[in-house]
Amino acid sequence: MAAAMKAGLGRLGLRVCWQAAESILRPAGAAPACLVVPVRTKKRYFVPEWARELSPEEKEKRLKSSGIVFPEERIERTFYLASTADIIDPYIPPEGDARLTSLSKDGVKQKMEKLKQTAASQLALRKVKDHDPSFSTKTFPEKAQEIFIEAHNCLANFNKQKLHSLVTERCYPEMVRGNRYRTIRWSFVESLEPPRVVHIRCDSIVNRGNLYGQVTVRMHTRQILAIYDRFGRLMYGGEQVPKDVLEYVVFEKYLVNPYGTWRMHGKIVPEWAPPKEPIVKTVMIPGPTLSPSQEYEEMK
Repeated sequence: MAAAMKAGLGRLGLRVCWQAAESILRPAGAAPACLVVPVRTKKRYFVPEWARELSPEEKEKRLKSSGIVFPEERIERTFYLASTADIIDPYIPPEGDARLTSLSKDGVKQKMEKLKQTAASQLALRKVKDHDPSFSTKTFPEKAQEIFIEAHNCLANFNKQKLHSLVTERCYPEMVRGNRYRTIRWSFVESLEPPRVVHIRCDSIVNRGNLYGQVTVRMHTRQILAIYDRFGRLMYGGEQVPKDVLEYVVFEKYLVNPYGTWRMHGKIVPEWAPPKEPIVKTVMIPGPTLSPSQEYEEMK
């Protein structure tokens, strides 16, 4: 009995103490305390410092502080040892193709330029013959014309594998660029003048033993060329009328390679050459804007 009374008095004392504390913290007449429940309305991501993307300067600073040093980046491009990237000392065709009289002032200048070019060509001819004993300025023009005709036939027939063996890596993209959706009709009619060698150059790249020979051949021929677009419409030239063409074609050979062959490297277009005929392009004429419920026949 006495133990039960002690327990009840203990509980009563705790209740009185709690009510006294509550009356002190919350005065009479005050509103009950609000219950605040945190609610996440939008998921926000936090990127830690170690995971955020650093700027190039910060990356380099951090790598240097850790003792890692990377070499500087250099701009590099593909280099083909089988051919050069340009024409060495290109031949300058005389204005009028050497038809000026030697008595005039311009004619004397042409003669002097021709003598200078001939002297340099003789020195280059010796270097070419040292690596290619069978080379001759008398027989090479006919061989060069055969390469020229075969390369253009391969271009018209889209024979890329054979074309790679007839032209250099510099000349190939110039010949095939823009011809993907076109039809080319080309044929060789006749040679108006026998081809002849007008310019020879021999130079080394990277080191003295890496020699390349370039020969410029003058060709005056009659050709037929017609280019059609993907719709079958004529863009340039014609298949009925042949045209007289005067060209200065450059052929190149990698002299150090014992299995190397002469290939077409490019063409030289003189400044005094007449401009080419413009290419006629097929364009689409936009029609009237129709609604889904209308027909084109109703708009006519």
